[in-house]
Amino acid sequence: MNDEQLLRYSRQIMLPEMDIAGQEKLLAARVLIVGLGGLGCPAALYLAAAGVGQLVLVDHDRVDLSNLQRQIAHKTTSIDELKVISAARSIAEINPDTIVTTIDHQLVDDELIDSIGRCDVVLDATDNFEARYAINDACWQTCVPLVSGAAIRWEGQVAVFDPRSETSPCYRCLYGEGDDEALNCAENGVAAPVVGIIGTCQAMETIKLITGIGESLTESVLFFDGKAMEWRKLGLTKDPQCQTCRG
Repeated sequence: MNDEQLLRYSRQIMLPEMDIAGQEKLLAARVLIVGLGGLGCPAALYLAAAGVGQLVLVDHDRVDLSNLQRQIAHKTTSIDELKVISAARSIAEINPDTIVTTIDHQLVDDELIDSIGRCDVVLDATDNFEARYAINDACWQTCVPLVSGAAIRWEGQVAVFDPRSETSPCYRCLYGEGDDEALNCAENGVAAPVVGIIGTCQAMETIKLITGIGESLTESVLFFDGKAMEWRKLGLTKDPQCQTCRG
């Protein structure tokens, strides 16, 4: 690290668990974020601010006026612009040292597997089950840890699925194919801070995975109730019938 980086990250380097060695791990890391909406925006901004060296942003959508209530990387002047371009600009304003790669189309099949395989951590900030299943399966094929988040109405949840661990369940263990009830913000609404809370938790879990600090949420699901301002942490075990991670 140069002198400017030592100053930029000084408050983080002061943490004894992080120190210079942990910061250098962040600088060397490459993180894939799928979805630059309510969850992906705060996660991307915090990961860039914290010093993650490379971010790959994936989203094929454009900024809409209704997004601005919660998607904090986008501004009124960004309306009709691709979300990945708008988010990349916000990231550059926070930390120009972070290398940002943008993908403005949906990743599927071999391209999805290849993109995930070249990253250290994947952050799922999508809002539909089809995409979540595909990302989960690709992470398991490439042995790349997955940080999953979801938020709706006043509630949210965070989980970590790590194929490097023999005991880690995967996303399909939490939601099987028969559980794919369509729930999204457009149809059900969401309180603005909820997505910020969950997206920030996703960023925290990503930093922990990269640096090896603390205990990740692997084998657990963290639930947040915004109206009661309560957290619940429930254990999650591998489903022996899961078609992705069994055996």
